[in-house]
Amino acid sequence: MSGAPGGSITVVLTSPRVAPGLLTRVAWTALSSADLIGAGSAVAAGDDGTDAHRLRPDVQAIAGSGFVVTPVDGADAQHWAWLADAATAGQRVAWLVGEDGEPGLLRIVAEQLSSEPRPPYEVEILHGSYDVPGARLIDLVRVMDRLRRNCPWDQEQTHESLAKYLLEETYETLEAIDTGDRTHLREELGDLLLQVVFHSRVAEDDNVFTIDDVAGGIVEKLIRRHPHVFGDVNAADAAAVEANWETIKAAEKQRSSVLEGIPTALPALALADKILGRSAKVPAELPAPTDDQSRIGAQLLDLVREARTLGVDAEQALRTTLTQLTAEIRAAETP
Repeated sequence: MSGAPGGSITVVLTSPRVAPGLLTRVAWTALSSADLIGAGSAVAAGDDGTDAHRLRPDVQAIAGSGFVVTPVDGADAQHWAWLADAATAGQRVAWLVGEDGEPGLLRIVAEQLSSEPRPPYEVEILHGSYDVPGARLIDLVRVMDRLRRNCPWDQEQTHESLAKYLLEETYETLEAIDTGDRTHLREELGDLLLQVVFHSRVAEDDNVFTIDDVAGGIVEKLIRRHPHVFGDVNAADAAAVEANWETIKAAEKQRSSVLEGIPTALPALALADKILGRSAKVPAELPAPTDDQSRIGAQLLDLVREARTLGVDAEQALRTTLTQLTAEIRAAETP
């Protein structure tokens, strides 16, 4: 759109999930060529809506790079008026959009672009930064921080009080897998992820560890236990990968017993699978059954042992069969 010589408006959109100042080359070029750079407010709002008395991170980053950013008071209409006046006067003006995306201002821009007569200046909207995979995890951490500070219920929670929810969400996730409902699975994984973030935030309040410590620990573990990916170890197949994992894990844990570290709260079939897997090289035999309970228990253990030989997850096999049985019962109950 043509207009006054040199007059232009460049609206720079940035992602709040990317570190302030990490802009694309085209964004830095737009800022460097601008006569004026404006932002809706040079001060960030606090969680309670009050003035937090600190520079907006993006404004601070841009100013720290040697640019002068003009704070513009008022609402979207006042912001647009400031931009339009500067551009009409022939100035090249850039606008830093806040982390909420300023939809009201963008709506005004769209209306102006489609209006007749058209404004006497160029208008451009460009992306100054883009989300990377996993960026929404930052949103989750921020939301959890705010809930922990401002929600009475969330403030009262401890690792112990949250334990039942962690167990519940785990089983609901397993149920979503069993039913094959991927939409349900996505939702339940989100609920499960919330528990990880929640527990990490509780630990941070206790000055024990943070969510970054949790993420950093698992990243280091994955790299350490996958030398065939991140190192120079060769692994021809999945069996070799698993063997490497167990060897590295054994060296790290230095356990005094093969059974150490097995959570006894596991469902019985899963627990049996774990014990059989750990004790494969330990000669141990069950005493002869003395009653029906011990006999059935021994038979179930033999089934788990057979499942391991066939490469079948006994716990999942039973859950799948029970899902099928449930479906048949419901079908039989339908008139």
